[in-house]
Amino acid sequence: MKVAVRTLCEFTARRGDLDFRYTPAPSSEEGIAGHQAIQSRRGYGYKSEYLLTGECLGIKLSGRADVYNPHRGRLEEIKTHRGDLSRIRGHQRALHRAQLRAYGALLCRQENLKTLELALVYYDTGKDRETPVTETATAGELWQELEVLCKQFRAWAEQEEHHRELRDARLSGLRFPFSDFRPRQRQLAETVYKNSVKSGTLLLEAPTGLGKTLGTLFPALMALPAARQDRLYYLTCRNTARQLAVDAIRRLRAAQRTPEFWPLRTLELVSKDDACEHPNKACHGESCPLAKGFFDRLPDARAEAVQAGATLTQEVLSKIALGHEICPYFLAQEMARWCDVVIGDVNRMFDQSALLHGLIRQNQWRAAVMVDEAHNLVDRGRGMYSVRLDQQRLLRIRKTAPKVLKLHLDRMARAWQGVIRDQSDAGDAPAFLDSLPSAVTGSLLGLVSGLTDFLAENPPDLALQELLFESVAFMKLADSFGDHSLCEFRREGRGRASLTIQNLVPADFLRERFEAASSVLLFSATLSPGVYYRDLLGLPEGSRFTSLPSPFTADQLQVNFTPRISTRQAHRQASAQPIAQLIAQQFRERPGHYLAFFSSFKYLNDVSEALAVGAPDVPQRAQHPGMSPQQRTDFLAGFREASGSVAFAVLGGVFSEGIDLPGDQLIGAFVATLGLPPFDPWHEILKDRLQQRFGAGYDYTYLIPGLQKVAQAAGRVIRTPEDEGVIWLIDDRFLRPPVRNLLPGWWFQEQPI
Repeated sequence: MKVAVRTLCEFTARRGDLDFRYTPAPSSEEGIAGHQAIQSRRGYGYKSEYLLTGECLGIKLSGRADVYNPHRGRLEEIKTHRGDLSRIRGHQRALHRAQLRAYGALLCRQENLKTLELALVYYDTGKDRETPVTETATAGELWQELEVLCKQFRAWAEQEEHHRELRDARLSGLRFPFSDFRPRQRQLAETVYKNSVKSGTLLLEAPTGLGKTLGTLFPALMALPAARQDRLYYLTCRNTARQLAVDAIRRLRAAQRTPEFWPLRTLELVSKDDACEHPNKACHGESCPLAKGFFDRLPDARAEAVQAGATLTQEVLSKIALGHEICPYFLAQEMARWCDVVIGDVNRMFDQSALLHGLIRQNQWRAAVMVDEAHNLVDRGRGMYSVRLDQQRLLRIRKTAPKVLKLHLDRMARAWQGVIRDQSDAGDAPAFLDSLPSAVTGSLLGLVSGLTDFLAENPPDLALQELLFESVAFMKLADSFGDHSLCEFRREGRGRASLTIQNLVPADFLRERFEAASSVLLFSATLSPGVYYRDLLGLPEGSRFTSLPSPFTADQLQVNFTPRISTRQAHRQASAQPIAQLIAQQFRERPGHYLAFFSSFKYLNDVSEALAVGAPDVPQRAQHPGMSPQQRTDFLAGFREASGSVAFAVLGGVFSEGIDLPGDQLIGAFVATLGLPPFDPWHEILKDRLQQRFGAGYDYTYLIPGLQKVAQAAGRVIRTPEDEGVIWLIDDRFLRPPVRNLLPGWWFQEQPI
């Protein structure tokens, strides 16, 4: 079994409480810069990131030593920190030392050394100060210590190796849970399997009705042994899709000859808010009983979890964790290391501190990454790399803050006033800045330093911590600010200004995430054109796009156009009456359940009122802003009523994708908009940036995102091979070839113009 030295030490050397109290720590970028600073100073004779490998008690170990000088026989492990070194807790120091000495043992065996000087170098990134803790050890004692660690890990390693053999054997002969594939589903499965085995990156447009969840999971699991992949990550943009994946794994298990013997470990990762048992307590042993002695009780809980023989859903894992009196959320984080399949949100792989990406890097895993409903990843990616800084939070804290912080807070307040003066001509409208205000970033640096030092030496203060985290997040993205992002200034009243770094092109941040994966599958019913997603997501060279034929035919769907109706902003008021008449005519000809989509609640209400006046016999209901989960459920339940109605909804909202209304639950849809984003200053800047970089500013900003929403919304009508329905595309522009060509081809009797 192959194991990273860091993983070995984290498994064997961690003791005591779980402790997530704030401690001053450098950002990952500062840590990398700190390592590079020290490595560059060592000069001639020193080797950086020195690869170490070896085998101990049958365990193949590997890692990279930070600095090695073969002439001096000196090995250095660098750990960055901020502030007083005494703030680094004892259990952390023990882990650091164990890792250094494990590297030392491998180095002595690899280079045939008898003794070695070891230096644990603590580097304060704020003060540019090194504090080395040095010792000398013999090769014999270092190897003996490594054997102790490996003995503790060996039983687990043998278990894991045996598990891997059983897992791969079972997956090689995995049975599909139905007697036959759906139409086109076999082609879907073959495409996914080949992509995994070839370690490819594939954008797969798979129309509704293929059974995408099972049709992708089944071949991806079968490919794990053939592709020699260690892990499979099934990532979703919505919680409901996560549940579908969990159900698919259960169905696969039930279909096997011996379902009780199922060596595939599957983990469902949920958010901390959903998993936390004590949301009113802090994550450390002095506050939360489930953090007290966490690492002491973790081994037994971990052992029970791997032997559970079931999908580790939130409910299953919570029961195990509470049985051992440890935190369910952090038990799930640990089990992500030891499960074959992880089902979770896309942020687990793609955000700035993604757990799964970190595990791939640390363990050098070959991981297959699958993203369901991948058309959402552009917007989700933008959100992960955007951050907002609020003046209001600063001013509120400034009133009661400790005197020691007054200088930093006052300086930051003055920086805000300077920005407000500079942007006084903007009024209440947002202003878009070419660069970040230097006074703000400079003052923010001092504020972060002051808050860091204060919080490290004083009792926790939630308000100050929130200000610190907001400031650090802003600085982190400020360090990488470029043409992929935009700075927006808003002032909504006195003391209520904000600065937001908004990401425009997530590709620059997501690229390394995709490169870390062994294979990548992005799939959705709407992924055309593939080049749009390739460019904006930063997919690697050689990425492919495939669009599978739909299992449905144009005979099932009647698509109608309205050449005399325009839904442009200037024509919306005049269009309300004709659209209402069209809806009434369609409903009277074929009564049933319909969805009518509009670009805004105002437009929706205008047409709804026109329908109520002109056709009071047509029953209707409408989505409204801020609906509660129960109200959404009730809205969807209306489609199961025997009598039909016209349900009004906003395009791009919660009812325009991700819902299934098969059969008579939905027999038609009206889409009274192209779904184009507003032609406001923000989108115009986005258009210019995308034009400069990709030469497709208008299409990438307006046309493609808009028509993607149209296809998703209209796609609610035909969900099964037995469904029949009608779609009204209400706007004369739908007849234009560049627009119609971006709609699903199977909608039409002939290929799009």
